[in-house]
Amino acid sequence: MLVVDVVNLNGEKVGQVELADAVFGAEVNQNLLHEASRWYLNSLRRGTHKTKEKSEVSGAGRKLWRQKGTGRARIGSIRSPLWRHGGTVHGPRPRSYAYALPKKMLLGALRSALSAKLAEEKLTVVEAWSLDTHKTKTLRLALGKLNAEKTTLLVVNGENRNLELASRNLEGVQLSASNALQPYDVLRHDRLVLSKDALARLVRALDPDSPTVQAPHVESIVPAPAPKKEAAPKAAAKTAKKPAAAKKPATKKGKE
Repeated sequence: MLVVDVVNLNGEKVGQVELADAVFGAEVNQNLLHEASRWYLNSLRRGTHKTKEKSEVSGAGRKLWRQKGTGRARIGSIRSPLWRHGGTVHGPRPRSYAYALPKKMLLGALRSALSAKLAEEKLTVVEAWSLDTHKTKTLRLALGKLNAEKTTLLVVNGENRNLELASRNLEGVQLSASNALQPYDVLRHDRLVLSKDALARLVRALDPDSPTVQAPHVESIVPAPAPKKEAAPKAAAKTAKKPAAAKKPATKKGKE
């Protein structure tokens, strides 16, 4: 089991933490790192470049001269790609350069990148990103005490407004969430600085032997009580029966 020191923002050692061998002691796979970096850079391309085709350039659509008898080559339109200011054939069109990368390859590349940083002794674990202010000067002094003099990648778990505001004006400093960490970002920065809770989040996500949360047994689940059906209100006026009319006594007509 690998062990690294945990320091505070003043660079003082406050404890130690164990690192999973499957995440920080994996074999560095150069092919995976290349494929993950290529996939990430392609997904960042906007792909908005475009040229005009024959139907999109300016120019009349009439035939310039008759088909035969002039001694010149036949021509149908001034917008032909053979002519100056004509359309472009097979030019670039707006498209997306993104493609699917298997999740196992991306996780394997991230393990390789983290293992390479630890092997180069360029990985630092801080206790917490507890900044009292959003001033850039405060973070710059803290990074100086953490030996982060060159390009630095800061990894945080959750939202930290002060750290976000303080780091965005520093050249060569990038802030990333633990659930959005990319192998390319780990490789392109000189030093990787992780918070303790972000480190635990990465280990849970990248360690294949980490215990998974199992669903409770079916018998232990208590079903929710069924909602009671409320009786519909009775409309007394509608359901009230009218009193029966009194029957008139029958009269027999006697013979006169």
